[in-house]
Amino acid sequence: MRHDMRSTMTAVLERNTAVREDFATEPYELPWAAEARFFVQALEVDGALDFRTQISPDGLHWCDLDGETHRIDSPGLLTWAVSGFGQWLRVRCAVGAGASGKLRIYLVGKG
Repeated sequence: MRHDMRSTMTAVLERNTAVREDFATEPYELPWAAEARFFVQALEVDGALDFRTQISPDGLHWCDLDGETHRIDSPGLLTWAVSGFGQWLRVRCAVGAGASGKLRIYLVGKG
């Protein structure tokens, strides 16, 4: 009987980053992962911050993975699972008018 050990990794995409305008995280390549999960920790937030998962075949050209938006408007931790993403992942954040925040963003991959 064979027992393959699954691989996992956690990448810190943003650390204590102050946001006042729209941005996207650095891309992360996960071709080996069968599933992934983003964690967004709002250390401070004033207003609404909306996050969308984006995918890319080459790390240069991006599109939204789906139409799902994840909103955070108070300090705390937000998470969502990602599947069927192919190779490259990142998060795009839309900052509402007058909104701001201080964030940590993690990406966990498992394969």
